[in-house]
Amino acid sequence: MAENQYYGTGRRKSSAARVFIKPGNGKIVINQRSLEQYFGRETARMVVRQPLELVDMVEKL
Repeated sequence: MAENQYYGTGRRKSSAARVFIKPGNGKIVINQRSLEQYFGRETARMVVRQPLELVDMVEKL
C-alpha cells in the first residue's frame, strides 16, 4: 500500500518554505533536527503544534 504524503509550499518575498506531512508517530523533524532542538522556547513549539492539536492529529502525523 502506498503511503500518503501531503506537501505544501509557503512563499514570502524571495523566501520559500516547504512542508511534508505523512503518517507517523507524532515526531516533528525540522531540517533533520527534533522540534525541541530547533525551537528552544516552549511558546514556539506550541505554535508549531497548534494546527495539529486543532484537528486531533498530534500523534498520528
